[in-house]
Order: sequence, then structure tokens, then C-alpha cells
Amino acid sequence: MRKGQKWAAVVAVFVALVGGYSATAQGQLTPVITVNDQVITQYELTQRIRLLELFGTPGDLDEAARTALIEDRLKQQEMARFGVSASEEALRQELEAFAGRADMNLAQFTQVLAQDGIDISTLRDFVEVGVLWRDFIRGRFGREINVTDADIERAIAQRGTAPSQLEVLLSEIIIAAPPDRAERARTAADQIARMRSFAEFEAAARQVSALPSREDGGRLDWLPIENYPPQLQGLILDLETGEVTEPIEIPNGIALFQLRGKREAMRAAQAPQSIDYAAYYIPGGKTEAGLRQAARVRDQVDICDDLYGVARNQPAEVLDRQSAAPAAIPSDVALELARLDPGEASYNLTRDNGETLIFLMLCARENAGAGATDPGAVRNQIRGQRLATFADALLEDLRASAIIRP
Repeated sequence: MRKGQKWAAVVAVFVALVGGYSATAQGQLTPVITVNDQVITQYELTQRIRLLELFGTPGDLDEAARTALIEDRLKQQEMARFGVSASEEALRQELEAFAGRADMNLAQFTQVLAQDGIDISTLRDFVEVGVLWRDFIRGRFGREINVTDADIERAIAQRGTAPSQLEVLLSEIIIAAPPDRAERARTAADQIARMRSFAEFEAAARQVSALPSREDGGRLDWLPIENYPPQLQGLILDLETGEVTEPIEIPNGIALFQLRGKREAMRAAQAPQSIDYAAYYIPGGKTEAGLRQAARVRDQVDICDDLYGVARNQPAEVLDRQSAAPAAIPSDVALELARLDPGEASYNLTRDNGETLIFLMLCARENAGAGATDPGAVRNQIRGQRLATFADALLEDLRASAIIRP
């Protein structure tokens, strides 16, 4: 091949490569949504979807990503009218704090993002809009909010009849960990604690959980956060959706919980001051005979007082009735009671190395009085709720007046 022909071939290959690259880049930069003449590209949409996947967000991720990006554009445009911006130092601190919630520094978290094909700038944009909008709303509407003593008194009084309280939607796994299997159980628990996928956690629950909920992939119904032991509540509230707690040691077992959702709910109850419960001990553990006897007891009782009749003419130690503060209840018993309503019972727990089955029944949750409520906390809660209302109304106005083209 002559020299001129070689160069022609090289140029042809180069043009083909550049053309292919340009087509790919152009595809990524294709506008998919326009918000008041500002575009959202295919690249931004793809990146936001991957970020939501990393966070374990349930539902239609494409729709969620589109909605979130549109709202981000609207917020950015409104804040730009007022000249709102964040300093590099402040933004870096927020990013470090965000990474810290996953027990990583920013460099480590950036590496995790890269492994999932997410650019750090995607997280930066996500965090920046959230932080600036929060401060913007406080600055713009803070002076319009005046929480009076009467507002606080009214809110405290209403808590006695229909308080707003946080409910959580969890999935659970409890791995049996008797001494001879403790090391193997810890290894499995460490692996599960790193999961962020709902499907993975559910598969693990079906495979290793010792509780009946394993049949549903460990899924629990909505429950008030106050139902859970105080030492567990903080761990749950720190979770992001899809995150799993660190392994929690309980007698002869290891517990893990995955957060599927949080919500505010109206519930005629307050945080329990004490819990009244009964434990009826059945010999044989989880043998067929022991489980049959537990089922017979379940059919015989409607309230805890009925257990006295069941235990009649038996040694006094077979029935233990207690009223104790939540923090004073053994962790495995407290976790079982969290799932029960008064009059309900379970027989998932054992004692004496599995030789004794516990028929556990919740008698009552005795609630703290309104006098225990911190007025300062109530003031902050009311203020936060009113700011959220202003923010939602402003965003709705911005959306209504915007020109949004898919």
C-alpha cells in the first residue's frame, strides 16, 4: 500500500471512531425534558436513575427521576432570581456529611458511586439543591412563622387524642445463633448488612431468617417507631430507604432490619411508658409437641388474664407477668412485642438452649402523659411543618406557571 493510501486508511478509521463517539455523546446530551427553556439531558436522567437505584428507592425510578429533576430545575430557577448560591467549602462539608451517613469519607463514597457508574457531580447537584432550598425556604418564610404558646399548648393537648407520630415500614431477619453456629451466623449477618436491594434482603430472609415472616421475605406492616425498643429506634431513624442496620446481637440470635419507608400517621397513642406482658413457658421448645401446645393455648386465651387459668395447678414459674419500661425488657422479647397489639401473642422465642418455648402475649402499652412532652421540641416541630407547607405551596405555584415539555 502506498503512503498516501495508508494515511487515507488511518483518516477513515479516525473519522469512523470520532463519528461513533460523537453519536454516543450526542445521544447522552439529547434533551429529554425542557423546563422554562432549560433542558434536562438524557445523561442527567440516566445518572439520577442510577443514584436512586443506589439509594434503594422503590417504585418507578424513571418517573421518580423525571419528577425530581423537574422540581430541581424549578427550585434552581427560583433561587437564581434571589442570587442564592453555596460556597465550595460549605458544599464540600455537606458532601462529607452525606458520605459520613454511610460510614465513609467522601473519597470512599466517590469510589462507590463510580463503581455504579455515577459521577460525583450527580451527587453534588443532588445535595446542593436540597441544602440551598432548605436554607432558602427558612430565609424567605421564617419571619412569617410565629409559633405562639397557645399553638404549643393546643398541639400538646391534641396529642392525647390524635397525635401525629412516625411509623416505619421494615423488613426483618433474625438469624439463629446458638454457640455452635455463632461464627457462621455473624458472617452471614455481615453480608446481609451490606445489602441495599429489597430483592436481595427478601431472598436472604427466606433463606436464613428464623421467624415466620421469612415466608413474606421478612416484610412487616407499618408500625409506630415507639413500638420498637428505645435502643433500636435511633438505629432505624438513621437509616435511608433501602439501608440495613448493623447486626444486632440478641440472645441466641442476630437481628437485622431494612427500612422500606417512613410516614407520619395519626394514632391515638403516645410513646409507651411501660409495657405489660406475659410469658408462659412450654417445655419441648420448637418441637412438634411444643408448637401444638402453644397453638392450643392461643385458642384458649383472648387477654393476658386468661393465662392464669391455663397455668392453674402448674408451678408458679411457668407464667411470668411483668410491667416494665421498654428499655428494661430483654431485646429479643422487646422485638417480638413490637409486632403485637394488645391481646396478640407469638411463640417464636425459646429459652434454656431451645428446650423451652415462650408463649409471649402483649397485655397493654401504658402511655406517658402529656406532661412529659418537651414544649421546645413541639415548637420546632410546628415550625418545621409550617415551613414545609410554605415550600410545597411555592413549588406548586412554580410548577403551575412553568412551561414543561417532556
